[in-house]
Amino acid sequence: MSSVYSRDNTRYYLLEIERYLIMQLDRFGIAAYYLATLPLRRLAIRRAERQGLAPILVLFYHRVADTHPNGWTISRDGFAEQLEWLRQHVELISLAEAHRRIAVGRNSKLAACITFDDGYADNCDFALPLLLSSGVPCTYFVTTQNSLEQKPFAHDVLAGTPVLPNTREQIVELARDGIEIGAHTRTHCDLGRIKGSAELYDEIAGSGDDLADWLARPIRFFAFPFGLPGNLSPSALHVAQQAGYQAVCTAYGGYNLPGQNAFQILRFHADPDMWRFKNWMSVDPRKYRLHRPLDWSPEPNAPSMLEV
Repeated sequence: MSSVYSRDNTRYYLLEIERYLIMQLDRFGIAAYYLATLPLRRLAIRRAERQGLAPILVLFYHRVADTHPNGWTISRDGFAEQLEWLRQHVELISLAEAHRRIAVGRNSKLAACITFDDGYADNCDFALPLLLSSGVPCTYFVTTQNSLEQKPFAHDVLAGTPVLPNTREQIVELARDGIEIGAHTRTHCDLGRIKGSAELYDEIAGSGDDLADWLARPIRFFAFPFGLPGNLSPSALHVAQQAGYQAVCTAYGGYNLPGQNAFQILRFHADPDMWRFKNWMSVDPRKYRLHRPLDWSPEPNAPSMLEV
């Protein structure tokens, strides 16, 4: 028994060492690529800025905390380091301003904006106060049913890290403090799997209605849960347009270029690894080419469901 246990332990530690070495090699490769291409990137960015065509980067976070670590939580120190880097290297703007610049087709400085998805209570302990005290705009996308029921998100339960969402009272206070609140469905469902228009309307428009009722103001932006191409659909995009949202946010990477489809805003996940973060935020030409809005355009002058 002891020899089997010893062999299992040895195998486990060898696999951990292998995983660690692969991660370090990956980090080294990203760092080397970033540093080697940075001079050319800077030239390209300056050229785009002179032409009024500088990219707009939209980041999304989920949770900033030092407890219950998982793949969608970044540490307090990590978040503070990323925020400081952004303040030194890009113009930090609101999501509404990003949307405006994309729509009018002009942006004269590399810009970025910060968003959060889901709505975790402990974001109120550090991340959001830091943004507010620094004067950095933020859009905060909320899943309303989890907030009302104070029920942990299913993905956190599956990961073994159940933590509480924001309360309705916290959301109201954040809006009062100047943070833009956006909708993120009622139940954090995969909208790409939903075919019925009534259910799509309930999740997409209904979450905005919930928040509009809480805040006594219209909700301008919506973010797709999971946010990959397979989690979107033409039907869901159509419902979001009919619900009266100015724009929807995805989560599969990509840079927003002035003049492109302003209804779909591309976002990057804020990777905790600082080298990868800097690489993405410095306009990686590989992602510049690969990621584009889905082939769908809003109908001109379409009547809004909010007006029906």
